Amino acid sequence: MSSRIDDAFRFNQTALTLRAARQELIASNIANADTPNYKAKDIDFASALQGALAGPAAKLPLATTAGSHLSGGNNGVLGAPLMYRTAVQPSADGNTVDMDVERAQFADNALRYEASVKFISDDVKEILAALQG
Repeated sequence: MSSRIDDAFRFNQTALTLRAARQELIASNIANADTPNYKAKDIDFASALQGALAGPAAKLPLATTAGSHLSGGNNGVLGAPLMYRTAVQPSADGNTVDMDVERAQFADNALRYEASVKFISDDVKEILAALQG
C-alpha cells in the first residue's frame, strides 16, 4: 500500500525539489547582481523534471591519466545541467544578471511552488478522506 502512495507523490516531490533548487539559483543570481563577471544561471525546469522522473542515466566514467585530473562531476541540479542566461543589455563589468528578469522569474517560480504545495495538500486530504470513509 505504501508503494502506491509513494508513487502517487513521487511526481510532486520531484517537482517541489526542483522548484526549491531553482529558487536557490535565482536567489543566487539576485545576490550576485553587483559581482563583476558573474553569469546568471538557471535550469530548464521541464527537461529537468523529465530527466529526474526518468531515473538516473548511465554515466560514463572519465578516463584519467594523472591523479590530479578532475572528477568531471555535473554541477547541475538533479542531473539537469546549469544554463547561463544571455544578457539582454550587456554590462561593462561582464555581469549578466538583469534584475527585472530575475525578479520576474523568482516570483513566477515561487507562485508555481506554492501551487504545487496546494496540490499536494489537496491530494493528502483526498487520501485521508478515502481512508476514513
